[in-house]
Amino acid sequence: MLLKRILILTVAILTISTQVFAATTILAGGCFWCMESDFEKLAGVSDVVSGFSGGDLQNPTYNGNHVGHYEVVEITYDPQVLSYRQLLDYYWRHIDPFDDGGQFCDRGHSYKAAVFVANPEERKIAEESKAQVQELFPQQKVVTPILPATTFWPITGKESYHQDYYKKNPIRYNYYRWGCGRDQRVKEIWGDEADHG
Repeated sequence: MLLKRILILTVAILTISTQVFAATTILAGGCFWCMESDFEKLAGVSDVVSGFSGGDLQNPTYNGNHVGHYEVVEITYDPQVLSYRQLLDYYWRHIDPFDDGGQFCDRGHSYKAAVFVANPEERKIAEESKAQVQELFPQQKVVTPILPATTFWPITGKESYHQDYYKKNPIRYNYYRWGCGRDQRVKEIWGDEADHG
């Protein structure tokens, strides 16, 4: 009986110690194709899903109505490998934090950059991270807002071709990315710290 209890307790401890704890966050950085491409290669990230967030409209769609929403990605990551702060440090170096009209060649509200925070701890980290970027560029204003997280609406159904677009359509994606000037502008801002997708 005692041996059986010890065995059960050992299995329970091993199960707890080997569980993978994942966290998610929502970030907007212009075209979600590019955000997927950039974040899926980051160590510690297990999934990146394109969608919409930040607006009041229910069930937004890409070709239909998504007024008020941002194009976003929901990133699932392992905080034991990649901290939330590290994720944000990577994020800033893949956007133009000074552009309030969209990102790169994509203009309009849905293409603006934004950090969506789920709780006070994330807000504190995000605000500190943003302040650090501002310190690096005292002559420019960091306009990327820190916003409360709202419902994430993934792209689904007939529009699912947007998920992993860069993998499914590499020639079209690379042509778009180059033509949009994303990598060129990121390099202009961040220099050697820029890491292109």
